[in-house]
Amino acid sequence: MRAVTLPDADDLAAARAVVAQHLAPTPLHGPLKLETLQPTRSFKVRGALAALARLPAGERVVTVSAGNHGLGLAWAAARLGRAATIVVPATASPAKLDALEALGADLVRHGSSYDEAEAHALELVRAGAAFVSPYNDRDVIAGQATLGAELPDGPLCVVCPVGGGGLAAGLALWARARGDARVVGVEAAASRAVSAAVAAGRTVGVEVSATLADGLAGNLEAGTVTPQALDGVELHAVGEDAIAGAIRFLAREHALIAEGAAAVAVAAVRSGRVAARAGERLVVVLTGGNIAPAVLARILAA
Repeated sequence: MRAVTLPDADDLAAARAVVAQHLAPTPLHGPLKLETLQPTRSFKVRGALAALARLPAGERVVTVSAGNHGLGLAWAAARLGRAATIVVPATASPAKLDALEALGADLVRHGSSYDEAEAHALELVRAGAAFVSPYNDRDVIAGQATLGAELPDGPLCVVCPVGGGGLAAGLALWARARGDARVVGVEAAASRAVSAAVAAGRTVGVEVSATLADGLAGNLEAGTVTPQALDGVELHAVGEDAIAGAIRFLAREHALIAEGAAAVAVAAVRSGRVAARAGERLVVVLTGGNIAPAVLARILAA
């Protein structure tokens, strides 16, 4: 079990400085925070930049990713002149794999699930490299928290997807420091590892089913730190029909392309499970737009 701790105020400040140096703030489109406009079409590039910037020069990096974290790390590695190996499972989105190859990433395909790919990545790390987890990493969490610094003043209800919990944990830390914002997390009903860990007070295994929200699917690394930050955070889950409906809604009503992992937060709001309280402004984080064209066409045609 790796010893990981939550970021402190200094870590959050360092991440803000790095991210501001390399990324422009993403806009709000009504209540939607458009992380789909990041250079890799996903918020994950924030955490990747923050983590790589804190590692010693010349140290090789290994990670595991269903796609978006790998894209972020590959982009950040090229930007910062670093070398990175990315382990991906067979379930990774073809669209994301194509994008990884276009960035020149060193890809290792292993296992039929995210859990198997993560175990293999940790084996590579034991052979000599730094591991940058997509969620269970102090600097990655700090990097994801930088999204909060771009949000408007005033009381906020910030709704975000939850897979490993890196974004939700970072935003929860930011919200507590700010004082007038609250965070609501949304999982895919097919994969609820974080809410199970929060309920149990420790990392526990859960059954994971196939889901359109492939970027959220998988169990947690043993001892994952993100649930600690989510104690008291409201967590919900949505099913596959709601996720598909949210993808269609975003495309048809807003001309926005969202992957399944991004659509869960929109689905929770559309279903009425999540709503802003009196006096709050609603912000829904649209975390990524890397969806396979064939999947998007099937959903839009349904």
